[in-house]
Amino acid sequence: MSDTAAEGIGAVDADGDDMGASGASTFDAGRFREVLGHFATGVTIVTAMEDAEPVGFTCQAFTSLSLEPPLVALAPGKSSTSWPRIVAAGSFCVNILAEDQEALSRDFAISGGDKFTGVGWRSAGNGAPILDGALGWVECAFVVAHDAGDHELVVGRVQDMGVRRGRPLLYYRGGFGRFEP
Repeated sequence: MSDTAAEGIGAVDADGDDMGASGASTFDAGRFREVLGHFATGVTIVTAMEDAEPVGFTCQAFTSLSLEPPLVALAPGKSSTSWPRIVAAGSFCVNILAEDQEALSRDFAISGGDKFTGVGWRSAGNGAPILDGALGWVECAFVVAHDAGDHELVVGRVQDMGVRRGRPLLYYRGGFGRFEP
């Protein structure tokens, strides 16, 4: 272990690694984003119907949670203007984006406006939009939301799902990428 590793969070050795770093009394939010940015995630768009209008937002914080009962988790930001509308609907659909849907992801990441203009979709059993071209979709009933700092940690019960052939859109180190097996 290098001498700098003993300095705690953010200590980097001569090779650019800080795997030997120990805890420290300070916290650097920028460093937190940098390190967690090294975890590749899939990209989703969460959708619902609220007052007969489609609503949705881009969400990369999505994961399977339980097989029995079938549950998923997602983490919308508390600043989201779309999430409160989705909660009001009581159910939602998580659309797993395909590698050619980066532009769609960016469109749904912007707050406000009619995100569905020119976007093809069909209704899931719960009425939520299943987006054309999505690699997969997971229809859910809202179960509970927990406070999680500047986000909410949301649990949804899976009601139905589907998948098609293709490759996923990935997010890694602040940018989009593709998966090559």
